Amino acid sequence: MNNVSLEPLVFLPGMMCDERLFAPQIAAFQTDRNVIVMDIASEESMALLARKVLKNAPERFALAGLSMGGILAMEVYRQAPHRISKLALMDTNPWAEIDEVKAGRQIHLDRVANGELLGVMQEVMIPKYLHRDHPTPYIEATCLQMAKSLGDAAFVNQSLALRDRPDQQYTLKHVDVPTLVLMGEDDQLCPKDRHDAIKALIPHADYVVIKKAGHLPTLEQPEATTRALAAWLKR
Repeated sequence: MNNVSLEPLVFLPGMMCDERLFAPQIAAFQTDRNVIVMDIASEESMALLARKVLKNAPERFALAGLSMGGILAMEVYRQAPHRISKLALMDTNPWAEIDEVKAGRQIHLDRVANGELLGVMQEVMIPKYLHRDHPTPYIEATCLQMAKSLGDAAFVNQSLALRDRPDQQYTLKHVDVPTLVLMGEDDQLCPKDRHDAIKALIPHADYVVIKKAGHLPTLEQPEATTRALAAWLKR
């Protein structure tokens, strides 16, 4: 039976990911607290996605997001800081999208419109998810299965939400809850400078770099990532 005295934990997954992204952490934490993984694929803006998260979340909760989920977590905090008891931002980016990335994103959208979702995932996205020196084919397969499950509409919605997202540096300057900044050491999509910037904006945050992990440390190094999250939840 869950220990209802412990605050609920809400996870926000990355683009084209679902609860499988956090499977090791769910297993570790669900005996002690209510663990919820939100669907973040049904709206095409961060503002609308955040409103949906807040509508479906407990009144007050610890919030952890990875990649797009981390970007969304910043917007959730911006909209309702009083609802968030703790904040974990993992392998993510506090800045608005630059024009160069927007142009590349449109190419991917065009390919998906032509029925090439799995090609985009296999050729463009998944190769950047994992540590370059520590290949993990079973995680690549999981990523492809998650993308298949979510489908084209999710890819389009999430791409638009990421493309048009606001800069969240002002939001982060006002974070006053226990915060964890976590990244894999070889994150090709959200490199260290993004996380250094978050730490500078939230000086009281704990900052953890996970060795032998890329963009998905929750799966690549689940034990180390879970330890970091457990320490954050105890703060």
